[in-house]
Amino acid sequence: MNIKLGTNAYGKNAVNLSKIIRHADHHEFRQVSVNVALEGDFDTAHTLGDNAKILPTDTQKNTVYVLAKEHFTNTIEEFGLHLANHFISNNPQVSKARIEILEHTWQRMAFDGAAHTHSFTGGSTEKRRTLITQTAAGAQVSSGLQDLLLLKTTDSGFENYIKDQYTVLKETSDRILATKCEATWEYTTTDLDFEATYHKIRTSLLHTFAHHKSLSVQQTLYAIGEQILLANDVVKEVSLIMPNKHHIPFNLEQFGMENKNEVFMATDEPFGYITGTVVRE
Repeated sequence: MNIKLGTNAYGKNAVNLSKIIRHADHHEFRQVSVNVALEGDFDTAHTLGDNAKILPTDTQKNTVYVLAKEHFTNTIEEFGLHLANHFISNNPQVSKARIEILEHTWQRMAFDGAAHTHSFTGGSTEKRRTLITQTAAGAQVSSGLQDLLLLKTTDSGFENYIKDQYTVLKETSDRILATKCEATWEYTTTDLDFEATYHKIRTSLLHTFAHHKSLSVQQTLYAIGEQILLANDVVKEVSLIMPNKHHIPFNLEQFGMENKNEVFMATDEPFGYITGTVVRE
């Protein structure tokens, strides 16, 4: 019987990095978590315990911090591309470098209409992210966001679905639509303005969610992906995860009152889980 090593990788996860970028008149505060994964010629490390081709994961961690000093000055995409290129260029045994970066958002405080130079607020659940995959043939960039809380109080319904012997859900043409959105899009090139493109895509997502007359979460998911693709030629496909954060009308009739879509019971679990990818034909 022949036994051999299959696909394998190793790296360093959760390299938590904070950086102050000092401009002439203000500071930026950036906080990211970086995952590094390397694939390549590591068979003998597994089969013989020979570490001659292994770049220690502690060294990978140190590399993130050292390169951040000069190269984490703009977008997480640009920093991720520099990291991936470093590992590929300096380690001939590495055939693929995978860099995943998750950014926590901080905003400058503002007083009397003016942003403070060095004080920030956080607390938002929303995070920006990117995934860089590089081989000798080139790099591929996917970017996106996660934990973006969205809610609209009307222009959403759910009707004409299957009703079997276990269905008790009532149809509605007017409900709360709420979700914690996760979106990932794949770029067709690495030569673009990542910052401007990210904000353009995020704005499109918000605009479509707000203005779309939703007949289901599935329909809204498709509409968001469709609009992103129509407006951005540099995007190959868009994947979305949109769990349904239920707000159920509370029964006020038991207290002799009518609930005119005003009072709701927010429930965390169980919840609907809707996913989809919108692609170009």
